[in-house]
Order: sequence, then structure tokens, then C-alpha cells
Amino acid sequence: MELSDAKTLLPAQLYAVLEKKGITTLRPCQEKAINAGVLNGKSVLVCSPTGSGKTQVAEYAALTSILTGRGKAIYIVPLRALAAEKFKEFTKKYSHLCKIAMTSGDLDSQDNYLAGYDFIICTAEKLDSLLRHHAPWTQGIAAMIVDEIHLLHDTTRGPTLEILMTLLRDIIPRLQIVGLSATIGNPEELAAWLQAELVFDTWRPVPLKKGIYLDGKVEFY
Repeated sequence: MELSDAKTLLPAQLYAVLEKKGITTLRPCQEKAINAGVLNGKSVLVCSPTGSGKTQVAEYAALTSILTGRGKAIYIVPLRALAAEKFKEFTKKYSHLCKIAMTSGDLDSQDNYLAGYDFIICTAEKLDSLLRHHAPWTQGIAAMIVDEIHLLHDTTRGPTLEILMTLLRDIIPRLQIVGLSATIGNPEELAAWLQAELVFDTWRPVPLKKGIYLDGKVEFY
């Protein structure tokens, strides 16, 4: 799909940013996500290899939600270090379009200042604390991006993540969930639980080859 084919679906400000960056073609998982309705507020579960463009799907969903006035977007990551990385990346790209914040500090607070921000990056544990403290601004969340959503199966982080998605869907019935992962063993089952469209693709920017290394040589097969 050419970027121009999605011009009427993307907010004009976001389209201008992508065009300025020289993006002319959307990657396969991005095209499939758009066809599944991600720009119209539909929930999607994106399963595709590393480097295939999953994060951009989340960015397009978040910015569309914000710029069209549907509501805030919250981006959940498993680690503080990853939160800092995403905050830096998104600020560089989109700080002129919306107000971006990262919260990963004191768990026992409402962080009321976040009411003035549009795009919020945090860990699952932090969002869990915010919901338990009934932070009023969380009512304004319209899009929830869950990076590394396969961690639902993790014995330590999984239960918190599951409760978060369950609670937010109960509080905000029209919540859009965008799940991202390169490694899910049961994507159909997870998509059904999320009530989301499954976006599955195997395209990767660099072909993956298998081989055997022995005595300084690699034999591919």
C-alpha cells in the first residue's frame, strides 16, 4: 500500500510528518492493520517479526486518536528503560503534534499533572497503581498500546497486565487496544479474548536464514 492510499484515513498533521520523513510505502503489517480498521478505533493484535513496522502501527493509532479528539493514548512497556527509550523516540517525532509524557516513578501517586498530556508512556505496574488510586485523567484514555503483549504468559508480569486490560475495558467500553508482539504461540486465542482483529504477517526487512556453524564455516539450509 502506498502512503497516499491512506491519506484520507490519517490525520493531516500526521500524514505531513510521514511525508516529510520520505515514507512513501507502508509495510505489510501496517497495511493489514489499516485494512482491519486500526485508524478507525478498532482493536488489533499485531503479530509480525522484529523490524517489520509494528511500532509504527501503534504510533498511527495513538496519534489518530489524539489528533481526531477521541482521547488520550497510553503506551505500556515492560521495563523503565524501554519507557525512557520510547519517550525519547516519540518526543523527537511528535512533540510538535501533541504533549508527550513518561511516568515510571513513585507508584503511590495519581500523577495528576498527566491530565495535561496526550500521549503517555509507562510500565504496567505504574498504570496499575494509577488505576488503584483512581486517577481521574485515566477516564480520558481512548487508545491503549501494549508492547510485548506476549508477556501476558509471564508468571510475574502477566497477571498485572491481564487485570489492567480487563479493568480499562470495563471502565472505558470503547477502549481501543493495540497489542504488539513478535512471539505469540496462540495469536487467534489472544485476539478473541481482546475482541481484536488479528493482524498476522511474516514479512521482515532482512531475510532470516537458518544454518549450522562448524569449524569456522556456516552451512545454510
